[in-house]
Amino acid sequence: MRQQPQPVPFDGALVIDKPQGKTSHDVVDAVRHLVGFRQIGHLGTLDPLATGVLVLLLGKATRLVQFYNGRRKRYNAGFRFGFATDTYDSDGEAQGLDSPPTLNAATLERFAAERVGRFAQMPPSFSAKKIHGRPAYELARKKQPVELKAVEVELFEYRLTEIAGPIARFTIECSSGTYIRALAHEMGEKLGCGAHLAEITRTAVGEFSLEQAVQLEELAAAARQGKIESCLIRLENLLPNFPRMNVLPVIERRVRHGSKFNISVAQIQPGRVEPPPGATAQLDGGEPRPPRLRVFNQQDKLIAIAEAVVPRTYQPVVVFDPLP
Repeated sequence: MRQQPQPVPFDGALVIDKPQGKTSHDVVDAVRHLVGFRQIGHLGTLDPLATGVLVLLLGKATRLVQFYNGRRKRYNAGFRFGFATDTYDSDGEAQGLDSPPTLNAATLERFAAERVGRFAQMPPSFSAKKIHGRPAYELARKKQPVELKAVEVELFEYRLTEIAGPIARFTIECSSGTYIRALAHEMGEKLGCGAHLAEITRTAVGEFSLEQAVQLEELAAAARQGKIESCLIRLENLLPNFPRMNVLPVIERRVRHGSKFNISVAQIQPGRVEPPPGATAQLDGGEPRPPRLRVFNQQDKLIAIAEAVVPRTYQPVVVFDPLP
C-alpha cells in the first residue's frame, strides 16, 4: 500500500492565546493536528490555570529555540489574599481558613517595589523542577520531601494595577524562569494572611505579544479555509533584534557549507532597537551574548544565523538547507 505523502511543514512562529484549563502540551497537540505535521516546539510552557501568549515554532523555525533562551516575560496576575495553598495557586489545597484582609495599596506597592531587581527565588514544591530525574510535583503529591535549590531571577517591573476585594492585580515583567505564583505566596507571607495566584495572563514573551495571538478556534477556521500561513510570523521575520545582511552567491555557498566568512561593517543592517507594540521593555534578560547576525541570500531568504568569532568574521551556528 502506497504511503500518503507527508505535509510540508510551515516555517515560522505561531502565537497562540492559550485558553484556561488546557496544558501547553494540549495546545501543541491541537496545532499538530491542524497543521498536519509534528515538527513544532515552544518557547516556554504555561500552567493550565494561565492564559495568554504561548509561542510555538514550526518547521525550520524550531532550530531557533536556542536564540530565544532568556527572553523576558510579561504577565498580568491576580493575587488572592486570605489563605495560601500548597501549590501557590487556586488549583491547590487551602492551607488554613479563609480570612481575607483589607488590602492597603501603599503596603502592596512597597512590597512589590522591594522585589524589583535580582534575587534568589525558591521554586514551588509543586513545580516541574527535576529532583534526581523526577519532577518535584510527583514527590509533592505523594507528600514526600521536596528539596529544591533557589534560582536567581530578576524582576524588571512589579506594579500594582488594581485592588478588588481580596484580589490585588499586578503587572510583572521578569526574567525567564520566574515563578509568579511564588511571588503571590511570598507577598501573602509578608502580609501575614496568606495568598495564592488566582489568575494570570501572559501578555508577552520578548517580541511576541498578545496583540499577535490567535485563538485555537481561529486557527481551526483558518485551517478549514487553507489559510494557516496567514496566522504565522514568517521565518524571515523572526529574531528582528538581530542585525541582518544579504550575501552574494559566492558567500552564500560558504555559509551553506557552514564555513566562516568575512563581512564589512557597511553590509550590516541594524536590527530593531525599539521593541514592537505589546512586547517587553527589552527583549532579553540575563548576561550579554556574542554578536549574532541573520544571513539572507540575494532572494531575501534566511539561510543562516551566524555568530561573531572575531570582529568582522562570523561562523554560521544554524544553517538552513545546508549544502553537502
